[in-house]
Amino acid sequence: MPEPAAASTPTHPFAFDLRVEAPDKIRELLTKHLELQRYRSLTDLDSTELARLLQAAERNAHDLLATQGYFSSTVTITTLDTPQSASAPHEVLLTVQLGEPARIGQVEIAFTGPIAEDPDAQELRDSIRSGWLLRAGERFTQEAWDDAKTQALRSLTIQRFPTSEIANSLADIDPDTHTVRLELTLASGPAFRFGTLDPRGTQRYSPELVRRLAQLPTGSDYTQAQLLQTQQRLADSGYFDSVFLTLDTNGDPRTATVVAQLREAKLQKLVLGVGFSTDSGPRVSAEHTHRQLPWIGWRAVSKLTLDRNTQTLGSELTAPPDSRNWRWATSAQLQHQDLSGTVTNSQRLRAGRSQENERIDRNIYLQYDHAIETAGTGPAVSSSAISANYAWTRRDFDDIRTPTQGYGVAVELGGGFTLGSDRQPYTRVLTRWLGYIPLGQLLPGNTSAVRAGRLALRAEAGAVIAKADANIPSSQQFLTGGDTTVRGYGYQDIGVPSTSGSITAGRYLGSGSIEWQRPIIVNGRASEWESAVFADAGAVADTVGAMHAKVGVGAGVRWRSPVGPVQMDLAYGLATQKVRLHLSVGFSF
Repeated sequence: MPEPAAASTPTHPFAFDLRVEAPDKIRELLTKHLELQRYRSLTDLDSTELARLLQAAERNAHDLLATQGYFSSTVTITTLDTPQSASAPHEVLLTVQLGEPARIGQVEIAFTGPIAEDPDAQELRDSIRSGWLLRAGERFTQEAWDDAKTQALRSLTIQRFPTSEIANSLADIDPDTHTVRLELTLASGPAFRFGTLDPRGTQRYSPELVRRLAQLPTGSDYTQAQLLQTQQRLADSGYFDSVFLTLDTNGDPRTATVVAQLREAKLQKLVLGVGFSTDSGPRVSAEHTHRQLPWIGWRAVSKLTLDRNTQTLGSELTAPPDSRNWRWATSAQLQHQDLSGTVTNSQRLRAGRSQENERIDRNIYLQYDHAIETAGTGPAVSSSAISANYAWTRRDFDDIRTPTQGYGVAVELGGGFTLGSDRQPYTRVLTRWLGYIPLGQLLPGNTSAVRAGRLALRAEAGAVIAKADANIPSSQQFLTGGDTTVRGYGYQDIGVPSTSGSITAGRYLGSGSIEWQRPIIVNGRASEWESAVFADAGAVADTVGAMHAKVGVGAGVRWRSPVGPVQMDLAYGLATQKVRLHLSVGFSF
């Protein structure tokens, strides 16, 4: 008889299986980061080698637990044989009994270098200490300790001391009391001041033009925020496709050079666009930019826009800024509008100077207006005027693209006279104000500073002062209503009713709005969405006594998109007793 075949030795893809018994977060940490996991695939491990690996695994487990603030835990490792059908001949069972977590007992933050004795740096030293993230009584973890050190160092490097570093850090553990004493010493290095801007990569534009566009505050203390603002000004100028600024810390810190790495934009650009708004329906546009016209070096921007109510063709020429950031500019515009039964064909010529700074804009200009207006079936009325104007705008918002607090105010003053056979003087005034007022903290323990909401308040008033029979162009008068003024009404639907039932521009304007904006909370934190309820009111008339407000109320949602707020509102006009949908994108003031 043939001898029976010898039983085959089972083969296993792994040398052992690892099972961790511990609370969920600790189990995930150990299962993922234990070095023992790397040796599972070594199927030729003998018992001696495995025993040595298990001793190292116990030490490794204690080290990992220490990163979570557990310095007195018990770790037990046992080896179990597994059935032949299992994926490995052995199972390693690692059991953890957590001790009491260590908590912060004392925190000492010290400074060395120039910041230590600089009296002007006292506020910065105090702010770093008061802003320390890991406070007494809180649980210690390695991640929180690293984050706190990084935040403290960053607070120093972004203001005056960009070469600062951590000179010493110590987390002294007392396992008997389960407390940790933290020591941190920050070495400041020298205080830096802005020197000159060194533009690199330019061919078409002179270094002097780049410096004027940048408006670097030469001589002032270095701050990272000011460096980023200078970089943003260059990026927003339209002359460059790429802008990157760095502070040269190798030279004299009292006059540190800022290096600007630039890539110039193409000389000419054509942009075609399509869009839609609830005010004017579908829209198409074409915009051509020439960044440096031959011989004069000015920038020219020409744009054609067509929508349901308005067709506009315009061009603007702008000179490079001078040493005080003033620019000469001239523009021309042709426009056809059909609003609320009134058809207006207008032309505008403007020439003057403007200055745009971080918070304040100024504009001084002469303007010629001509308009031919036809209200309903009535006769066409032609009017023209010339005026001198001054406009001033101040913006004090926390974020110019998506503000949550602060205010903006704008004032326009103009004076001129009508043209034609009967010349009459007139004065024009328009003022606007917008403010955001936070209402307080919603979740006091939430580090994301979720707010209970804010009030957005808006007011606008305008007047054209002249004799009653003065023939003033409609483009110098007022209309209101629409997505960004009085919701619940169509775009510029609020004006002076004519005898034919159409709406014409008036000499006096008043409007206002109150809106409650509140973050939508998801998992205890503010999302990118907000809810809003609002009430708007506006009036236009030819005399103050004839002004009667039209009111709109409603609710909507806001999305904080990368390009600015997207607003979607549903509003009810009390005068029309109709509901309108309003959509708008972006913020401007």
